[in-house]
Amino acid sequence: MAPLDFKEIQEKLSAHLKPWQRSFQFWVRTVDIYTGYKVFQLRVSFVKDVQKQEAMWERQHELAAEKIYAMCSDLGGFFLKVAQIIGKPDLAPAAWVRKLVRLCDHAPATPFDAVQALLEKELGQSIGDIFEKFDVNPLGSASIAQVHRARLKGDKNDVVVKVQHPGVQDLMMTDIYNLQAFALYMQKTDIKFDLYSITKEMEKQVHIIFFHIP
Repeated sequence: MAPLDFKEIQEKLSAHLKPWQRSFQFWVRTVDIYTGYKVFQLRVSFVKDVQKQEAMWERQHELAAEKIYAMCSDLGGFFLKVAQIIGKPDLAPAAWVRKLVRLCDHAPATPFDAVQALLEKELGQSIGDIFEKFDVNPLGSASIAQVHRARLKGDKNDVVVKVQHPGVQDLMMTDIYNLQAFALYMQKTDIKFDLYSITKEMEKQVHIIFFHIP
């Protein structure tokens, strides 16, 4: 009887629980931001001075922007894309735009040991058997993948190796379904435009990226 590989079991359990943990984080933070605005709307309704109202709204938007920034930064992945979409002057308050524009180049990199394990699993060989050199630090990292400079054995030219972040596909679909549920709720209670259709278009783009389905 083969001995149990506790490390492998732990990795599989962690991968299974990660979407649930991510969903929990999304809803806790989103509800906090949403209820913050609802309580503020009640409070500001008692203020009659227009200039004071505007100043109060600006402070509220700045507070919400900090929380949205923290959520998108911590969760990463698809939420970096979401931040880029909603952080536009025609879609969001100015305080949001000023804060969220900083997330454009904020995608965290996958640690090299995970990159190495993924590549060796996909290629069926060790990195040392294929590459003469492989830079540990990525040239850049985006929401879906990161790129490393490397050189194949027997070749004098450098190549760029693109490595998809582990588990990013499942996490992105989890993010989209959560956003769609939130969009449907917002359309029924607070907003008058079709936010759900925007999230469906996001889902379509993810299918194109991962499954090449137009």
